Amino acid sequence: MQKEISKIYKALVFGREVSLAVLDTTALVREAIVRHHLSALSAAALGRTMTATAYLCSWLKAEESALYVTVAGDGAGGKISVSGDGALRLRGYITVPDLVLPPRADGKLDVGGCVGKHGTLRVVRDDGEGIPFVGTSELLTGEIAEDFSAYFLTSEQRPTAIALGVLVAPNGECLGAGGVFLQPMPGASEEAISFAEEKIGLFSNISALIAEKGAKRLLEEEFGVTDAAVREISFRCRCSREKAASAVLSMGREDAESLLEEAGEIVVHCHDCNTDYLFGREDVAALFGGKKK
Repeated sequence: MQKEISKIYKALVFGREVSLAVLDTTALVREAIVRHHLSALSAAALGRTMTATAYLCSWLKAEESALYVTVAGDGAGGKISVSGDGALRLRGYITVPDLVLPPRADGKLDVGGCVGKHGTLRVVRDDGEGIPFVGTSELLTGEIAEDFSAYFLTSEQRPTAIALGVLVAPNGECLGAGGVFLQPMPGASEEAISFAEEKIGLFSNISALIAEKGAKRLLEEEFGVTDAAVREISFRCRCSREKAASAVLSMGREDAESLLEEAGEIVVHCHDCNTDYLFGREDVAALFGGKKK
């Protein structure tokens, strides 16, 4: 099933006591794979984190509100960093994009080995209302879904059942990626909490379900929801050549020209989208308002 645009569907279920979100982030993860040349394992770790971050961004109050997620574990993949805004424009990276590890005993990708089981998950949310909210929780498994569940419980005081997944074909293409979030509303009954805990068990293979059915069909078949609110999610970086030029200017003319002499050009790299901005002698001379050296 071809998926051109990533989307999030949200609705209230179980007598409006549980907030439900189903995300299809296949296109988002595909873009990340292409930009960062990700292995299947790195794609799974980054893709799950981007999916969870998209869900968090969907609660931001304004389009320009910002949210930053950092997963810093002791695994072989290094740090994962994802940021987004209220318009659901996301970008992010993993330190080791081409990581390959032996599969787990059950044959699945070892995302826990990539991320690590010791470390922290940190969320910074800035709604532009003063001091940003900062929440931190300890990693539990490194499998991302369990770690975000722990974050919601300890930092947001909101128990949340989460399923996340990324399915990558042998040729490196993402076939399906997404997640399911079931969050009991404040004051929800014990029955509603049990419903969320039990229902999430149906989505242990969420990436394959997204690849086969898509998020909208899952909503209809598993929850009977036909009128969910829907929003689009995109991979969008805030970097630009203008911002890169500002970084060169901040070096000062002497250091910039010294680097030119040493390397022949100045490269400003954006980690979020893996883009290099190149500045040669004429570029640097124009920036500093003088003739090229």
